[in-house]
Amino acid sequence: MTLEFIDNYLNSKLAQNKEIIRFSFYEVRMKLNLSEEDSIIFLQLIAQKLMNTGYLVYKTGEEYTYNGQKYTIQDNELLVAIRK
Repeated sequence: MTLEFIDNYLNSKLAQNKEIIRFSFYEVRMKLNLSEEDSIIFLQLIAQKLMNTGYLVYKTGEEYTYNGQKYTIQDNELLVAIRK
């Protein structure tokens, strides 16, 4: 896993939807085939990049409001980022 890989993956997610970005357990651990340790590092770097570009970042178990509705991040979601 390189920084280029992380940048490219994040850019592909941003191309899909710039308002709300989700990373699921399945996506990170199974689809990307990252180990538990690499998953933690991947999500930390993604979260930092998103916060630096004006996103609010939430992790499993946290609550957030989007379009006037409250949501709780479920166990199968690892990270949700919402554009400020």
